[in-house]
Amino acid sequence: MGKDKKKTAKKAKAESVINPDMPADSTVTEAHKAAEAGQKPAKKMSNKAYLKELEKLEAELVHLQTWVVRKGLKVVIAFEGRDAAGKGGTIKAITARVSPRVFKVIALAAPTDREKTQMYAQRYLNYMPAAGEVVIFDRSWYNRAGVERVMGFASEEQIQNFLTMVPMFEKLVTGKANNIILLKYWLEVDMDEQTRRLEARVTDPRKQWKLSPMDLKSYSRWYDYSSARDEMFRATDTDFAPWFVANSNDKKRVRLNIIRHILDSIPYDVPKDPEITLPKRQKKPSDYVEPKLPLNYVPEVY
Repeated sequence: MGKDKKKTAKKAKAESVINPDMPADSTVTEAHKAAEAGQKPAKKMSNKAYLKELEKLEAELVHLQTWVVRKGLKVVIAFEGRDAAGKGGTIKAITARVSPRVFKVIALAAPTDREKTQMYAQRYLNYMPAAGEVVIFDRSWYNRAGVERVMGFASEEQIQNFLTMVPMFEKLVTGKANNIILLKYWLEVDMDEQTRRLEARVTDPRKQWKLSPMDLKSYSRWYDYSSARDEMFRATDTDFAPWFVANSNDKKRVRLNIIRHILDSIPYDVPKDPEITLPKRQKKPSDYVEPKLPLNYVPEVY
């Protein structure tokens, strides 16, 4: 009986953060029910259905942006997952209709020789948000627990020190002194879908830039990555900074699911639409004449 009450209270708490003004949708509701029951969607989402849902969520992201700026919130969203799990596409879906001055994407290159001698978290601290900002990490400090571990770029001592340090670091980040909202997402793709996506990168010139020598080396080490992921979860999945795992075999669904989850995780109010009227344009001055300048014009090929 006590357990049932706890479950009910926990469910009510989760539901309370959902924005009541977000448009209800039966498709999304059914998807939530299926996810809770452990069922996989019957088929991949159509582009038409995806764009319809995405448009609604994009409007809500703009509302969230307004709220973040108005209240001076500080948000960090970290994306992790295997190669070709869909992190980049999900981040693009989140940021497509919001301001890059508020939603800032950080995708760091390999550390320099100087950075390798610094405290490990130091290079990430420079990118932590100020008030009114959302910082999205396309791979984060968890590189050490994943690619650096599997590919041998960090010693076992460094890895264990990292796994011990991270909960303390994230406790500091999310604590009252800094009050940062931290969301950590792991995108989970299965073997077959990862293979299909990586093969597409080989043949599609639009995607070839995504295929690095590191991707090819890491592709064969599926279970090494699985073991590294599992230990990372055990060490760093905490009450104050939990991991959220998203099935990313269907790119469209995972983008919608994660955007929805972000909106559900940060309570916000929907502002009233401002009354905006364009001012009248000035009249053309009597002394203004269109100049005939020797400019270069872009050919109108299309």
